[in-house]
Parts: sequence; structure tokens; C-alpha cells
Amino acid sequence: MSETRFDPSQADGRWQRAWDEARTFEADSNSSKPKSYVLEMFPYPSGRIHIGHVRNYTMGDVLARYKRMTGHEVLHPMGWDAFGMPAENAAMEKGVHPAGWTYDNIANMKAQLKRLGFALDWSREFATCDAEYYGHEQALFIDLYEAGLVYRKESAVNWDPVDMTVLANEQVIDGRGWRSGALVEKRKLNQWFLKITHFADELLQGLGTLEDWPEKVRLMQENWIGKSTGLQFRFKGSNFDEEIEVYTTRPDTIFGASFVAVAADHPLARAVGDTDHQAAAFIEQCREGGTTAEEIETAEKRGYDTGLKVVHPISGKELPVWIANFVLMDYGTGAIMAVPGHDQRDFEFATKYSLPITRVVAPHKEDADKPFEGEAEAGDGILVNSDFLNGFDVDTAKQTVIARAGMEGWGEGKTVWRLRDWGVSRQRYWGTPIPFIHCDDCGVVPVPKEQLPVKLPEDVDFSTPGNPLLRHPTWKNVSCPKCGADAQRETDTLDTFVNSSWYFLRFASQPADKPFDKDEVAAWMPVDQYIGGIEHAILHLLYARFWTRALAHLGKLDVAEPFASLFTQGMVTHETYERKNAETGQPAYFSPDEVDRGADNAVLKADGQPVTIGPVVKMSKSKKNVVDPDMIVARYGADAVRWFMLSDSPPERDLPWSAAGIEGCGKFVQRLWRLFAQYDAQTSGDDKALARKTHQTIAAVGQDIEALSFNKAVARIYELTSAAEKAAPSADRSAAIRAILSLVAPMMPHLAEEAWASIGGEGLVADAAWPAVDEALLVEDEVTIAVQVKGKLRDTLTVAKGLPKPELERLALASEKVQRSIDGAEIRKVIVVPDRLVNIVV
Repeated sequence: MSETRFDPSQADGRWQRAWDEARTFEADSNSSKPKSYVLEMFPYPSGRIHIGHVRNYTMGDVLARYKRMTGHEVLHPMGWDAFGMPAENAAMEKGVHPAGWTYDNIANMKAQLKRLGFALDWSREFATCDAEYYGHEQALFIDLYEAGLVYRKESAVNWDPVDMTVLANEQVIDGRGWRSGALVEKRKLNQWFLKITHFADELLQGLGTLEDWPEKVRLMQENWIGKSTGLQFRFKGSNFDEEIEVYTTRPDTIFGASFVAVAADHPLARAVGDTDHQAAAFIEQCREGGTTAEEIETAEKRGYDTGLKVVHPISGKELPVWIANFVLMDYGTGAIMAVPGHDQRDFEFATKYSLPITRVVAPHKEDADKPFEGEAEAGDGILVNSDFLNGFDVDTAKQTVIARAGMEGWGEGKTVWRLRDWGVSRQRYWGTPIPFIHCDDCGVVPVPKEQLPVKLPEDVDFSTPGNPLLRHPTWKNVSCPKCGADAQRETDTLDTFVNSSWYFLRFASQPADKPFDKDEVAAWMPVDQYIGGIEHAILHLLYARFWTRALAHLGKLDVAEPFASLFTQGMVTHETYERKNAETGQPAYFSPDEVDRGADNAVLKADGQPVTIGPVVKMSKSKKNVVDPDMIVARYGADAVRWFMLSDSPPERDLPWSAAGIEGCGKFVQRLWRLFAQYDAQTSGDDKALARKTHQTIAAVGQDIEALSFNKAVARIYELTSAAEKAAPSADRSAAIRAILSLVAPMMPHLAEEAWASIGGEGLVADAAWPAVDEALLVEDEVTIAVQVKGKLRDTLTVAKGLPKPELERLALASEKVQRSIDGAEIRKVIVVPDRLVNIVV
């Protein structure tokens, strides 16, 4: 190792080519080694990877490389979550085809990932827009349909009248389409659904088995599934002949009901609208806006008094029936018993329309007539103003009302779920075509599997908003597979979350004739370590759990949960740089490359004038506080970037990017290179303390990597590096240097390979074993004894652990520093605490 500096511009590419040529990271399903499946959530091919990707994939890569070094057969694949609206938007805005745009982006991002030296099995790479992949997905969708887990029904949807497509609730912002800005309408459309509710109880119970998932994620899923027990009952009409069915989780508050509210598309509301023009107009107004829980909670509560009344099932009082914009037909029965005193939405509504607000639960009976202070109260305490329930606690009152409803025949106890079936229809081109055909005579018919995949047509026109498949002149026209009559293909495509709900199975097994092989999947699944952002806690992770259970239900899998361990990493953040526009007051943002950053100020390079240093926030294009990984890799090398991703912040927390931090990592790479150059296999001599430190570090770093505590592992490597640098030449020092090389191999693989080759290591360090630990050296057999005179530290002694008290006393009194401190004074007492302390009292 004659070179004084490590040159990543040469070494990185050289070792990446060596790994490719040796097919180092290709997983062997037939291996007899214990298997380990490490997976990071695969990316959307937007065109560039960002620093957040680098952090995510570096964490998984270190674990995957470590597992290989500890004797595991590792599956660490990569692919692309490639369908979705961004590609279709690019087609509309740039006049390119979604496929060309997507595959160009994949090529760019793959090259970026390879420059970082990730130990990925590229032989298993696929994109979800590959016809082979989505053809197998279509086959699975048909299997689920035939098992009764897929159905089609008319459902209310968010409709963007400009883009002419259904929007998910999350794509409706302030009542407008996220892309077009158009006011969203509510429409009834025939939609395809996956029956996720069939597995609601299993999905809820299964959370209890996921001990290696973050508690926060499990709680979020538990709340999303939303199991509740309550009362479903019927209000009889007073001035009309029908009944209104409602469900409540708080039957104890039944005496606090002051009105009944129904959704705008409830059958009763529609019937009223048929004869009441004002009601019809109000119903139309309710169709504007989204349907997210947040929007419903924050929107102004509006209603229309139908003039209808119902009879309270216990008190016999008449209650008015209102149409309300905060009640949804898709939740519960589409009608509610409104208790304004103890529900905030009901309170706001009742306040606006001067409806009665009655307290029926209070901390004490003396508070029965206490007025409300501007908002509803949670309803903890005892029942008041509730007839025979007065004085009951809440749980007793619930059970009493449910029992009475059942006995008198107007209601029954019921368990309900917040979870709704998954609507998977999308009126878009760039997605998996739903493999069904509509025939006037035969109805809805699945495409025969031998005709799969149903491929997307390439000759599509994006000049007009809406779904190009619906307008295509030939693609949708086919013969019915059953009767041969003229028929039409389904023109909706699948929600892209379907693509990511089973991709981990296709990574594990890739036969040509079916989606996966059950036995081969069983060898790898469940994924041992899954890594991704907390933003996927609900939809992706819940849908993947559902698909796994559904496929197991069909007998295609022997595993219930797809991910044994889940880790949600923090984001990479950066401060912002901005200037306010003098006229509009709006900020203009500048990228880090455009700014010269001083110790406590920053100026724009273009004009030398100050810019405001803003808060450290998530990197985003809108705020321009992004760092280009390619530029950093080109300047410092892949290993410095990888090391920075692992340093300082615990991996579950956000990592603030800093120029000084990456600069320091670059310097540490060179520091290690200089240390490795000092390795001498021929050196003799012992350094027992360094040997012990080395083996303790090997053991601890392994444990830290297993626990994904990468920042702790980094800190230990820094400590051992400092100790090795300070130590005198010896066989133990050379052993420490060689151990450090192996310890950093999963983190700085290019540097490690270069050094490994230079010191004569056999083969690739990527194939080398993790250093063995001498268990005897993990036990401390020496201790440091503090020696005090009159309670003040005067000296320390390094002695054998367990040395007897008389020997400790003798050694302490023999110390020159102690004798100088005593200075001939009479020794009154010597206090000895074994293995810790000698205190001399004079």
C-alpha cells in the first residue's frame, strides 16, 4: 500500500465491476446456508434518487453485507414501483410516452444506485410496469375474484371533472383535485373492490405477533382497522312510515340524542330531494369536496331540516331528521344518532342550528346541569339526565341499553370496523389493466389465463384529459370468452398499491409460468428485515399484509405475515435559504450550491447579498434544500457518503445534512487508509489491552448492526481506530487493524476491498467471514483502582480483578504520589472497596 491517499474515483468503479463479474450478490435459493431476506421499500422511478433513498438503502446494505459475512445466504433485491400518475402527467405535459419516460428514469436511477456500491441482486430486478410482472398480477387478481375476494359494485367516489378520473381521498386537497385544482365532485361509479374487510379480525389480531415492528406503526394500523363494539338500532318514523337505522359506539348517551342526521346520498335524503327542491340543491352542494376524515372534521358543518321526525326508542320523544354534510353513506349505516353534548361534530352542528345540547355524562351527579364551555366533552364519569341510567358508570350503562334494545326488539349489540373494502379501480392508462371483459349476455367475465397478460396498448393519445383506454378505438373491443359475442374490455386499471402488495414474493421466486413458486417463497419468507418510511405505515403495509393473508387463504402461501421485522428510518434534512420578494412577500428559495455558507450567515453567490437561513426541514424540491447524491459521490466517494448516512443520528431519527459532516467522513476514509497501510503481518509482540478492545469491539459492532444501531457501531469503530493509531507496533496492533478493515467492510466496501487486496487478503472481502471473537477477551480481568487520600484522588492503579484487600492496601501505600500526599502524617484508617477504591484517612 504505497499510495498515500485512497482514490475513490478509481477504486469505486473497479470494485463494483469486480462484484458484477463475480456475481457476488446473486442469491441462491438452493443454498444450504441459513437464509436472510433483507429488503428496502422499492422506489418510484422519478428520474433521480435523493439522499433519503441513499440513507434507506445504505442501512439495508450494511445489514445484508453483514449477514453474508456471518454465513447467511442473503436475498437483497431491487426493483421499481413503476406505475402511477407521474408518468401519465409527464406524457400530458412533455409529449412523451409513459413507458419511455419510466424506463429512461429506471436506467438513470439504477446507474446512481450502482455508483453507491449497494450489494444488490440485480438478477432479480423487475419493474411493476413490465408486462410479465403485471400479467402475473392479473392472474392473482382473477384467483382472488374466483375465491370471492374481489367484487364490483356502485360506489361514491371523488371525481375530478378536469382530469376525468377518480381520486383517492388523499388526493383531494381543500375540496380540489391535487393536480388539476378543479372542484371535486362526488359521483356514483361502478368500481372494483378487494374484500380486505374479510380479514379485518385476522389483520388486527396479527398485529400482536409483530413484536419487531415499531409500536407506533402497530397502533396506527390498529386505529385504521378500528374495531368497535356498540349498538345498532332503529328509529321509527313519527310522520313517515319508514325506519332509520343507526349505529353508535356510545349507547350510554342515548338520552342525549337531540336529532338524527343522514348522509346526502342516504335513500331517505334522496327521497326527500325528489319532492323538495331546496333539499335537492343542498344534496348537490354536499357532493362537492373530498371525503377524508380530516376534511370532514375541519369543514363547516352544514345541514338541511327535512321536516321529518323520528321517535326516541326509550323516551318516546320526537327528534328531527336532518341531512348533514359530515355524515357519509360509506361509514356505518349512513345515519347517526347525534349527541351534541359528547361529540364535537354534533356539538358544532347543534350550535349552528340551535338544536338542544344535553349533558348525559358528568364527573359527578352535581354537575348534571353544568353548562358546556364552547365544546363537547368526552363523556367520562357517571350518567345524568338519563332516566333509569342515572348514576351508572359508562360501561354499565352501555351494556344496560344494549340489553334493553335486544329484549324490546329495536336494536342489537354489534361489532363494527372502521376498515372499508379497498376500492382498486382507477380511470388511468399507466397501471395494470383489470383483466375482465364486459358482455351484454354473460355479464362480467374474467380474461382466460392463457390470454394473459392483457397488455396496455402503446398507441395512446394523452391530448385529452381522462382515461385513454376508454377512448382507444380498438383495444377495448374484444370477443366474449364465453359466448364469442362482441364485448368490451374493462378500461379501469388497478390502484398502484396493488403492485407493491406482493412484489416481495416475486423477488423471492420468479418462475415464468406463474407468479411465484410456493416452496421457493417458503424458503425466504417472511422478509427478515423490511426498511422504509413511516409514511407507509397504513396503506402499503396494511395492503401487503392483506395480500399475504389472502394468498395464504387461497393455499398459495404458507406464511401469514410478510415482514417479520420492520424498521422506519428518519428523513435526511437540510436548512433552507430564502429571500422574501419585496412586492409579494413570498419567499424565493435557493439551493445549497447557490449559497456561500458562513459560520452564522449566508450569501448568494450570484450577487454577494445575504439570504435568510431557514429551519432544518425535510429535503424537498419546492424549498430547494436538496443535495444531489451524484455530486457528493463524485467529490468524496461512495464510502464517505455511506459513512455519513450511518453516523451521528440514530437511524430512526432525522439526520441533518451538513457540509462539515460529509467533509469529516471523507477525512476519516483517508485516515483509515493510512492506518491500513501500517498493517504488518510479520510484527510480533503483545498488547493485551488492545487485543481486548479489539474483540470487545468486534462483538459489540455485530450486535449493533443486528439491532440497526448503526450510529453506535460507527462510534465503536472510531474508538478502536484511535486506540490502534496510538498503540505501538505489535501482533495485536496488526490484528486490530485487520479487524477494523473487516468491521468497516459492510459500511465502506470499496475502501475495504482495496485495502484487503493490498494486505494480501484472499478473494473479495465481500465474501470474507466476519472476524471471530475470542470470548475470553470479552471478560475484563484487570480493573482500575482509584486511590484517595482524605477523599481526594491522588493516584490510580491497574491491577488484576479480584485482588485481595491487603494486597490493594499494600500497593496503594507504596505509591509515590500517595506518599507525597500523606507527607509523614499518621494513617488513621484505610478503607478498601474491592475492584474499585482505596481511601486513606490521615
